[in-house]
Amino acid sequence: MLKLTQLNTPKIPTLLSAFITLLNDRLGETIVFPLLPFLLERFTNSGSTLGLLAGTYAISQFAAAPLIGALSDRFGRKPVIIICVAGSVIGLFLFALTVSINWQTFLPAWATSIPLLLLFGSRIIDGASGGTAATATAILADISSPENRAKTFGLIGVAFGLGFLLGPGLGTALSKFSVTLPVWAATAFAISNLILVIWILPETHSAEARTSLPRKRELNPFTQLKLVFDNLELRRLCLAFFIFFMAFNGFTAVLVLYLKQAFNWTPGMASLTFVVVGLVAMIVQGVLIGPLVRIFGEWRLTLVGIGFVIVGCLLLTNAKIENATVMVFSAVGILALGTGLVTPCLRALVSKRLNSTSQGTVLGSLQGLQSLGTFLGATAAGLSYDFLGERSPFFGTTFLLLIVIGLVTGSLKVTPIKST
Repeated sequence: MLKLTQLNTPKIPTLLSAFITLLNDRLGETIVFPLLPFLLERFTNSGSTLGLLAGTYAISQFAAAPLIGALSDRFGRKPVIIICVAGSVIGLFLFALTVSINWQTFLPAWATSIPLLLLFGSRIIDGASGGTAATATAILADISSPENRAKTFGLIGVAFGLGFLLGPGLGTALSKFSVTLPVWAATAFAISNLILVIWILPETHSAEARTSLPRKRELNPFTQLKLVFDNLELRRLCLAFFIFFMAFNGFTAVLVLYLKQAFNWTPGMASLTFVVVGLVAMIVQGVLIGPLVRIFGEWRLTLVGIGFVIVGCLLLTNAKIENATVMVFSAVGILALGTGLVTPCLRALVSKRLNSTSQGTVLGSLQGLQSLGTFLGATAAGLSYDFLGERSPFFGTTFLLLIVIGLVTGSLKVTPIKST
């Protein structure tokens, strides 16, 4: 039963706070991520280190997400989201400070690893407090009636799409003045977000609706994953989802390093590729996906999308200095088209095999699979880049995606259960 206290929550301050928090969650990543190889070049040119650093955020988020969700249900949304955004501020500030200091002027030779340790610490703090998106989503659910929830959740897509456009765009513009300036801009936006949620966000989770904290075993992020893979009807599709994100987020972790070292691209050019990704993803998921699903269905679009990602990877491996601009921007556009089809369609295929009582648990577990896959994929891609060659992560991605095609095709033989 919907609590009457929920209906009295001021909507405009709540919607504004949730929207800015979701936008901040994306900006913190999309501003910094395309610039990582340039920010790290004074400390390391290792693909392994870059991949591990890129994956650290995801694994920290994976580990902390169940606890953050439980704390939000027990103590309310506002205190939890304040802590999460404050963690984002601390993580970004530490990262910006570390890459801005000229450590060589005062560090002895034996202490040269200190800046890298600080960078890893900043990513762990930012990732462990990365429950901002999940808590903001819970806030939107609190203030929405069931029939209006889908409309309210549209804010999530708008914020994420805008973040993918503004982040790389700001990175491109500000990096012309200094490669560290975009990170300070991300920190400033996070501070503004923190002030906003402290100042105007009301509590949306009524005291009557709060629950006690679950047992420690239930806060283990691997527990929910085990439940998912124990379900025969979901196993292949969820494994396909996991491998897809391990493959895709793996090679994207070293993509900018590849562009920098293979083609001598600048920070602005590298960030511009992510602007293209944001534009294509917004068009596909915001405009095209509905009509395409009605015409072709989810499983066909999933397979076609995987095919596009494979084509994009192969284009990247065939790019040369003289044709790099055309080949790379064509490749990332095709990659964005592919992942824009695969991600919502794979989620929908999983959802159709669930009954109404297990939707929340399983679909929430997909986010955990995505984070875990990102960590493993980024780490493996970095090692492959260093030891097997700069193009090897793209060939590895292609191989893994062929496995995903087999899993999705094989899942069609399993009869989905009927919703109740």
